[in-house]
Amino acid sequence: MTKGNWISAAVVAAVLVVGVGAWLFQPWRILTSSTVDEAVPTATSGADQTESATPVDKPTTTPTDRELGAGTFVDAEHATAGAVRLLELADGRRFVRIEGLASSDGPDLHVWLSDRPSGGDWGSYDDGRYVALGGLKATHGNQNYEIPAGADLAGLKSVVIWCDRFNIAFGTAPISAA
Repeated sequence: MTKGNWISAAVVAAVLVVGVGAWLFQPWRILTSSTVDEAVPTATSGADQTESATPVDKPTTTPTDRELGAGTFVDAEHATAGAVRLLELADGRRFVRIEGLASSDGPDLHVWLSDRPSGGDWGSYDDGRYVALGGLKATHGNQNYEIPAGADLAGLKSVVIWCDRFNIAFGTAPISAA
């Protein structure tokens, strides 16, 4: 192989490495952020419910929304700040409410409830039991994530912003019972 062929092969290899690295790591995300400001979720008004022809005993007390737990984000692989609340609405739906979030952008970010304690090894949160709540809506602001109706919250200890691509936590928040 001639010297010119070696140089051409090296240039092609370098371009491929840079291209794959850029696709994988998405370094421009260091410079990007997004903001969302969702209202605190509320129970449905009941307007969608049909009236029954048979009289039904009405409860003597009105169900109310309640806070099941709360916590504050701590850094994991990336600086992350904000508060977390676990809410149960009067209609039975449950939500993770993130308030004042400030975190880095990254590829393939999700919100999880995990059985791992907050502040642990930032790569271990997928080793145990977790409940996936969906993709992170924005890197900043207030956002709500509905917890699936059948999800068992017993033993879940933290809320995690998880990067699926690199299997790391950006930040975690311990959940303390309210």
